[in-house]
Amino acid sequence: MAAAGAGRLRRAASALLLRSPRLPARELSAPARLYHKKVVDHYENPRNVGSLDKTSKNVGTGLVGAPACGDVMKLQIQVDEKGKIVDARFKTFGCGSAIASSSLATEWVKGKTVEEALTIKNTDIAKELCLPPVKLHCSMLAEDAIKAALADYKLKQDPKKGEAEQ
Repeated sequence: MAAAGAGRLRRAASALLLRSPRLPARELSAPARLYHKKVVDHYENPRNVGSLDKTSKNVGTGLVGAPACGDVMKLQIQVDEKGKIVDARFKTFGCGSAIASSSLATEWVKGKTVEEALTIKNTDIAKELCLPPVKLHCSMLAEDAIKAALADYKLKQDPKKGEAEQ
């Protein structure tokens, strides 16, 4: 009797599935629909994820967040003795656009001097990733994280200057 009941259940489920409209597989992917392909690429294949030694004198760490949406971004830079950024890492808790903005930011700061990295603007990040207006705060967070990491690095180079400014 249990087998007969299970058979009826399978037939009923099959009938329901056959009657329901089917969507092509490509339409089921939310990131592909809601995000530009550049964002999806950085989200699915993030560059430079991880951490550097925050206690190292040549590493600057920036930790920023957006209370409105809950995104938190940590971006770290490693600078050589000539003032050139030789490595960058990030860890981000947030949406696809926040992760993509962090990933792109780490790519862009590598190879730049500290001064050159300060010229990276959120508008450039947003334009590169084709972010919609509702996601512009993600690129602003990335710019803020870069600036915070650079400020931390500079403070480590001249700690007395930082004490005088406080």
